[in-house]
Amino acid sequence: MRKERKPYVTCKTAGGKDRWYYRLTWTEDGKQKDRYIPLSGEPGSIEFDRSYWAIRSGESPAVKPQEKETWRELVTAYRSSAKFKKLAPRTRKSYNDTIEWILAANASKPVIRLTKQKLREMHVKYADTPRKADMLVQIVSILTNFARKTLDWTIPNPAEGLDLYGKQREYEPWPDWLVSKLVDAPLTVRSAAELILGTGQRPAAAIAMRRDQFRGIWMTVTDEKGDESYDIYCPVPLRDYLAALPIEGQHIIPRNLTQPLKYDAVEKAFRSWRADLGGRAKPYSLHGLRKLAIVRLAEAGCTDAEIQAITNQSPQTVAYYRKRANRKKLSRNAMERDENKT
Repeated sequence: MRKERKPYVTCKTAGGKDRWYYRLTWTEDGKQKDRYIPLSGEPGSIEFDRSYWAIRSGESPAVKPQEKETWRELVTAYRSSAKFKKLAPRTRKSYNDTIEWILAANASKPVIRLTKQKLREMHVKYADTPRKADMLVQIVSILTNFARKTLDWTIPNPAEGLDLYGKQREYEPWPDWLVSKLVDAPLTVRSAAELILGTGQRPAAAIAMRRDQFRGIWMTVTDEKGDESYDIYCPVPLRDYLAALPIEGQHIIPRNLTQPLKYDAVEKAFRSWRADLGGRAKPYSLHGLRKLAIVRLAEAGCTDAEIQAITNQSPQTVAYYRKRANRKKLSRNAMERDENKT
């Protein structure tokens, strides 16, 4: 007995094979129009029924109305604009990092759905990383203003009126007692600290380093802001530490065989370890290890140019942290160099 066909289902035969469709009809300008939406599976199968009822109920992506004025649409237009292309490479990268963060969960959502209250909640959520939190608000403001002024979208700017955390105090170089505690730190935290201190690079860049960036006495480091890579000397303590680490992937701190552990995961582990050390550890961050690297290089007698060659920090930053170097060590180094001349 022939099974009764579901309403709006039609069959087309091509190449000797039956293909099933849901026929969607509507009237436009007095004329009937139709559209054939492919159905999955064969009539009577579970797959077919699911596909059919998803279309009939309006839940199928094939019949859902496309969202308009989405974050993806806005970002695509902004990245194509002359305004974005005129930005310095370092600034573009900084903007793109936050833009990708926004797109990860919101690409297909309408921009207008982001309210000031929601943005404020996000800003507070990331208060432990104030620069990241502020950057989120700033990029939202830049994008929504571009949408309003250039694309003529009728949307509010949810960032308007929100107070930023602003420039934070300079990162404190780690004291010796805190560095000594790394011996008992979780492996993730210990490895991140050794990489930052040994390379003098920003925490995110150091954490993402691959094993093939280390070649004997040399290592290739990447300056994220300057968008450049260069080779520098790899100190013996870092070489020894890496040689003792088990190989579990392409990266020093692996998430899996081909990807590094994300910065946020390392930062979370660090904060947990720091909390266990008590209140006196609270002022110190992973960034403080990079500043300690500058201080140690200064105490070893390095010139500002030599420190910049390693860390790629600005002359102003190097000068600031050089002042934190131990005066006794600096004076001894200077005097010993003078004594060796005679």
